[in-house]
Amino acid sequence: MKKILLILLILNSQFSILNSLNAQTPIALLKYGGGGDWYANPTSLTNLIAFCNADAQMNLNPEYAVVDVGSSELFNYPFVHMTGHGNVTFSNQEAQNLRNYLIGGGFLHIDDNYGLRPFVIPAMKKVFPELDFVELPFTHPIYHQQYHFPNGLPKIHEHDNLPPHGYGLIWEGRLVCFFTWECDLGDGWEDPDVHNDSPATRQKALRMGENILQYVFTN
Repeated sequence: MKKILLILLILNSQFSILNSLNAQTPIALLKYGGGGDWYANPTSLTNLIAFCNADAQMNLNPEYAVVDVGSSELFNYPFVHMTGHGNVTFSNQEAQNLRNYLIGGGFLHIDDNYGLRPFVIPAMKKVFPELDFVELPFTHPIYHQQYHFPNGLPKIHEHDNLPPHGYGLIWEGRLVCFFTWECDLGDGWEDPDVHNDSPATRQKALRMGENILQYVFTN
C-alpha cells in the first residue's frame, strides 16, 4: 500500500511539472497614473505574442493582461510592458511594489511612444533611487537572441530624427528594466494599417520584441 501511495505521489508530481511546462505564460501591460496614455498601441502586445508563439514557440498566453503598478497581481507576470506619451506618476506604495517585483525576478520593458522619457526617468528614480539608467552596449545579449541586431535597436519611427537608444536599470548584476527610446517598437508591433509601416519595418520591430522576451525568459 505504501508503495502504491509513493507511486501515485511521484506520478502526481510529474503531472504537475508537465502541466506547469505546458501552461501558457502570461504577460501584462502596466497601468499607471499621472494622465499618460498607458493604453496606447492597443494591438501591439497581441501581435507580438502571436509572432513569438509562431516564430519561437514561446507558448505565451494569447491574451495579455492589464495590471496596476501598485497591485499584488503584478507578481503573476514575469514580463510587463509599459508605454505611452505623457505623464507618469507612482505613489510611494506603487514605487515600492514595483521595486519588490523587479528585485524579486520580474522584468519591465518601457517603450517610449514619444514624449514619455521626461516623466518615466524621474518615476523610475523613485523606484530605484540608487540606480541610473545606463546605455546597453550593442554586444549586450538582449540584442543577440533569436535575431542579431549588431547596431542595437532598430529605428521604427523617426520622431525627432535621433538614433534609437536602449537603456537599462541593473540591480545586482541583473537587467531588471529595459527602456527603449527614439525607437518606438510598440508602433511597429501594431496592426499594419495603424501606422502603415512597411513589412520590413514591422518585422524588425517584432524580431526585436521577440529578442527581449527570449532574453527575459532565458536569463
